[in-house]
Amino acid sequence: MNPFSSGTRLRDMIRAIRACKTAAEERAVVRKECAAIRAAINENDQDYRHRNLAKLMFIHMLGYPTHFGQMECLKLIASPGFPEKRIGYLGLMLLLDERQEVLMLVTNSVKQDLNHTNQYIVGLALCALGNICSAEMARDLAPEVERLLQFRDPNIRKKAALCSIRIIKKVPDLAENFINPVAALLKEKHHGVLITGIQLCTDLCKVSSEALEYFRKKCTDGLVRTLRDLVNSPYAPEYDIAGITDPFLHIRLLKLLRVLGQGDADASDAMNDILAQVATKTESNKNAGNAILYECVETIMSIEDNGGLRVLAINILGRFLSNRDNNIRYVALNMLMRAITVDAQAVQRHRATILECVKDSDASIRKRALELVYLLVNESNVKPLTKELVDYLEVSDQDFKGDLTAKICSIIEKFSPEKIWYIDQMLKVLTEAGNFVKDEVWHALVVVISNASDLHGYTVRALFRALQTTAEQESLVRVAVWCIGEYGDLLVNNAGMLNVEDPITVTESDAVDVVESAIKRHTSDLTTKSMALIALLKLSSRFPSCSGRIKDIVVQHKGSLVLELQQRSLEFNSIIEKHQNIRSALVERMPVLDEASFGGRRASSLPNTVSTSNGTAVKLPNGVAKPSAAPLVDLLDLSDDVPAPSSSGGDFLQDLLGVDLAPATQSGTSQAPKAGTDVLLDLLSIGSNPAQDNSVSTPDILSSAQDHKPAIASLDVLAAPSLTQASSSTASNMMDLLDGFAPAPPKPANNGTAYPSIVAFESSSLRLTFNFSKQPGNPQTTMISGTFTNLSSNVFTDFVFQAAVPKFLQLHLDPASGNSLPASGNGTITQSLKVTNSQHGKKPLVMRLRIAYKVDGKDVLEEGQINNFPRDL
Repeated sequence: MNPFSSGTRLRDMIRAIRACKTAAEERAVVRKECAAIRAAINENDQDYRHRNLAKLMFIHMLGYPTHFGQMECLKLIASPGFPEKRIGYLGLMLLLDERQEVLMLVTNSVKQDLNHTNQYIVGLALCALGNICSAEMARDLAPEVERLLQFRDPNIRKKAALCSIRIIKKVPDLAENFINPVAALLKEKHHGVLITGIQLCTDLCKVSSEALEYFRKKCTDGLVRTLRDLVNSPYAPEYDIAGITDPFLHIRLLKLLRVLGQGDADASDAMNDILAQVATKTESNKNAGNAILYECVETIMSIEDNGGLRVLAINILGRFLSNRDNNIRYVALNMLMRAITVDAQAVQRHRATILECVKDSDASIRKRALELVYLLVNESNVKPLTKELVDYLEVSDQDFKGDLTAKICSIIEKFSPEKIWYIDQMLKVLTEAGNFVKDEVWHALVVVISNASDLHGYTVRALFRALQTTAEQESLVRVAVWCIGEYGDLLVNNAGMLNVEDPITVTESDAVDVVESAIKRHTSDLTTKSMALIALLKLSSRFPSCSGRIKDIVVQHKGSLVLELQQRSLEFNSIIEKHQNIRSALVERMPVLDEASFGGRRASSLPNTVSTSNGTAVKLPNGVAKPSAAPLVDLLDLSDDVPAPSSSGGDFLQDLLGVDLAPATQSGTSQAPKAGTDVLLDLLSIGSNPAQDNSVSTPDILSSAQDHKPAIASLDVLAAPSLTQASSSTASNMMDLLDGFAPAPPKPANNGTAYPSIVAFESSSLRLTFNFSKQPGNPQTTMISGTFTNLSSNVFTDFVFQAAVPKFLQLHLDPASGNSLPASGNGTITQSLKVTNSQHGKKPLVMRLRIAYKVDGKDVLEEGQINNFPRDL
């Protein structure tokens, strides 16, 4: 016998470990004890085996390895005495888990103990089995556990029920063996046994549809009676908690009723009365009562429809919102977010209370309440709700302003009834929290302003006033500078005055002062300063009397360390000095920006893919751009070397504002430029009429007269719905801004030799046919004409075709002939493609396509890969 092991008790070892002042001392003590325990194990020391295992369990809890003592657990379990078995089973549950192979050796001992005459030993075996039972042990020992569900002692029945839960989770096929014994447990009077029986019944219903149907038919009425007796039971000291009889049993019963009533109208009808009774009789001034009410509400919301009960449940949640406990309010907000999909009208009644929660001091409640308010907004209440949120924006915490601003902007854009209201609210948000507004939000505002021709004067005056109040909000400054550059003459002349506004006196010099101050602000970033320079260039044409002063302001940046500002300063100065004859054409008003196109562009970013959808823009009732319903994702998965799409959205307003223009690339390529460029809206477009000119190009303002370069048209890969793409073959003549004119004559189109057509794609509802031709003398380039035919009996709307090719191919898509495809082949949509194969003769054409459309308002997406191109293409 090892003298150290026999002489050291568990408490002495714990005391020695706690006395250690360093980790090294602790490790030394543990090593010493482990060595002594190993020696005792080798000597087969039976007298102190239980003490050694107790020490090992403590060492295990400290995080030290104790695997060498696992077999000692099995030896103690095989011992005849209860004390040894107790330590052995405790060690088994602590030192082993179901993945240990050693566990297989204990199955026989556990089976013997389950059949033991001593109920306490039976209880030990059930506890261990319920904690570490593996699937193999579950199959071997399930009959013994099933038998113990009818044992005479309630404690054994309770432990057997808990062990059965583990067994059916490990082996769901055994569930049917427990259905009848569990039905008997649901009639128990002992609350401990009844709670475990209800939990076992709940788990059975989740793993077995047969059990679910059985309990619905046989046990629903009995469970309702049990819950009614519990609700109406007199005071019972052994079960009473805060004046409520056994709230734990209440909650278990409600959860089981929820499982039984979900999807079954008859079972739901049977429990309606008792649920109403629980909801009305349970007191809510104690936490136990609130827990029962919450489970009752969740059950009411989950079972089949009963309008009156659901209104009652939502009213309970409304009371929860007035509770001082933050946890109760938080779970109420969570439940209301689920309830709004079921009965939005009932939730609307508590709108005022929910709005108060948005102003709560607790950050998690504020955030959850804001999400709920967002879901509550509709066309009828958007104005009062927005007013409340905007008013709160003034006093909200800085940490919360970002989330609050994003939700307000989304609400305004989604539900605004008219454009003037949209503009007013957005200006309020920009004035209060412009620094928290995302770029795409104020970009959308610029798009709406450009479309509201009757509100141009009103908007620019409102922005001028706002800028006089505060100039610290970056987004406000940008929008104001853009509007003053575009509509500065309306500001000075008080044109387009509405009845709701007061006239203001603004001189041309005042307008220039505002833009100049935006440039000189130390906090202004590159985008703001670049926009201000463009605005000054435009004002130099609109305000001839201030042209000299504007030139002086622009020249100040010719030595700027920022290359972008330096370049703009030099170029704009050259325009003002040398090209006055073309300046007015250069800086004329921007064409009206297409809202539907911008909405689609915001909804999906598609760099490295080609996507077009040509058709009439949808008329929006509130005049505000809406995002497309089905954002389309990247198609380029044909080869590993193809770059992944950019995460930032393609935003054509960056090009409108002239910031970070992407370098020109070859026409017709499928390589995407930097996000934020759009050839249609290039600031320096020369005198083109947007209603007539479908081919717009971006001039290279630094090109010389001798270069004679064709128009840049590589940005077609970012084209949005209803925008036509430019190519080098159709580009208009370019004007060099610094040195005169450089003509680039258009080249006539030639379809070349025809090739046999193929069915590129066919599904049960759609067919795509390709016809091919080549230009003479250019074998690398293939002209493809695609024809889409609807094979179904439903009309396809919002039709969008996308295609992607590997890197060795270059793809260009022309706009489709329409976005609506008639049913049953009564019409077609055609679309032209141009593919350039840089590996012509070495690699065949291959293309991946994606087609999106709507059928009866539902989004449909079809995908495919075309590998059957003719080999000589």
